[in-house]
Amino acid sequence: MGKTKDPLYARTVSQQYQQWYSHCREHLDQMDKTLPEPRVDLQEALSTQGISRRDFLKWTGLTTSLLMLPPLFKPLVAQAAEQFSRLPVVWLHFAECTGCSEAFLRTSYPNVDSILLDTISLEYHETLMAAAGDQAEQNLEKALHDFAGKFVCVIEGALPRGLDGKYLTLGPKGKTGLEVAKEVTSKAAAVVCIGSCSAFGNVQAAKPNPTDAVGISKALGIRTVNIAGCPPSPANFVGTVLHYLMFGSLPALDSLGRPVWAYGKRIHDFCERRPHYDAAEFVEEWGDAGAAKGWCLYKVGCKGPYTFANCSRVRFNDGVSWPVMAGHGCMGCTEPAFWDTMAPLEKPIDDKTIGGGERTADNIGLALLGVTAAGIAAHAGLTAIRHRGKKDNGDETSHPE
Repeated sequence: MGKTKDPLYARTVSQQYQQWYSHCREHLDQMDKTLPEPRVDLQEALSTQGISRRDFLKWTGLTTSLLMLPPLFKPLVAQAAEQFSRLPVVWLHFAECTGCSEAFLRTSYPNVDSILLDTISLEYHETLMAAAGDQAEQNLEKALHDFAGKFVCVIEGALPRGLDGKYLTLGPKGKTGLEVAKEVTSKAAAVVCIGSCSAFGNVQAAKPNPTDAVGISKALGIRTVNIAGCPPSPANFVGTVLHYLMFGSLPALDSLGRPVWAYGKRIHDFCERRPHYDAAEFVEEWGDAGAAKGWCLYKVGCKGPYTFANCSRVRFNDGVSWPVMAGHGCMGCTEPAFWDTMAPLEKPIDDKTIGGGERTADNIGLALLGVTAAGIAAHAGLTAIRHRGKKDNGDETSHPE
């Protein structure tokens, strides 16, 4: 395997992986000694739900692949999964619809990801906890005291900054969301933003944004891991936590704070309708012959060429389907300010380039197949140039190669 631009790969890949493996093994052993006692026996929980050891091993193989790790790491992924329920988590809710929590909770049948989420050590979660009022406040204070510097803070929802944060007040003491977020994140080992609301502000931050709502990182000036999406796939959250358990550090992030392993490629790159794009076969309007044949949805507004996410690989509803497979285009929900920049949602973006998008679809639709192939090659090169130019210019919507 050839060398890449990353100096981390100056040594041979096999040597580097062996070093990572040794580091992860040592870290997992250390975590096993320091984390709270397990609340749930994972193997027993899997067996109760009818998931065999073979099914679990299949899941570890898939998860290892999604994390962009070689098969060597499958035993470590399994070991990290067994420690999943021991990692203290404080889950905060701010300006949002609770759709991300709902997406994590509503599974039609149990799989390993959903069971891990069922066993997670939630020290505080306003939606799921039985406590309310003063008792809930005491639970939060106890968690911050008992697990200071050891818990993961998960945040769902944007933070309004208008009126000194008074557009959002929480709890019996009437603290603003800004005050709660500053207090909790200052004591957390890591901060993970679930969904595009906490990552980028989402619909709360759409123009004219009267409450001055923004994402957590922008509101607090801190580094966050952004599991973007509206809602995101539970697999992206589970994978990020497993990485943290294995390596003792957060995964590599892109320029928008999203894990590269989950958001490093465009929807467009792995879409099952991509061959139709390359063949200039487009749905022109809803219900036409192209729609019946499963042709590309670019001309009816699919934002897949502009959107970085792994939805086409991990899918939703227990991996059964995802929007493009179901017949509607991607609306770009993993990208910042998509309510404004991706509008109108059911029409192509004209004269704009966002992330890795291109403006060649209409021309390709009129071209012969050979010319189309040349156009695709040209657009791939232009995408790389646009990425590099935006990154060099410090554009916040740029993405790494």
